[in-house]
Amino acid sequence: MGDAGLVVVALAIAVGLVGVVVPVLPGTVLIAVATLAWALVEGGAAWWFFAGSALVLAAGQVAMYLLPGRRMTRAGIRRTTLLLGAVLGVVGFFAVPVVGLPLGFVLGVFLGELAGTGRGPDRGRSAWRSTVVALKNVGLGVAIEAGAGTLAAIVWAVGALSLR
Repeated sequence: MGDAGLVVVALAIAVGLVGVVVPVLPGTVLIAVATLAWALVEGGAAWWFFAGSALVLAAGQVAMYLLPGRRMTRAGIRRTTLLLGAVLGVVGFFAVPVVGLPLGFVLGVFLGELAGTGRGPDRGRSAWRSTVVALKNVGLGVAIEAGAGTLAAIVWAVGALSLR
């Protein structure tokens, strides 16, 4: 692959890294597809670097859902609350571009916790505390995915430079 091809792959990986943080782009998928395209063109040892990159991305995806999910369950946030947050996040994604996903998620978690907590004067505070816990764990998930994407990009860069 020539220099222009490497630049295109690098740009696709960079856009994928941005897509990890900005929920409009499929970040991890873009990184995987870019490294796969590079391996298809390069062949040979490039497949080992693609395999390493794909392994890091897969491990990041598993950890991104597993770790924050466990922490939220331990904090007492119900799965139905998270489901409501996810549904309103998707609705928000289409209703309000870019910021709708996080806004819908926050609103969904807050409403789910508000409905799930008993009656009383501390009901709103309790729901907000759970919402803050959920937000922190969503941030943890994004950080895990960003870390995995960065490591996958480094694996690709090492491969691209060593196979030149």
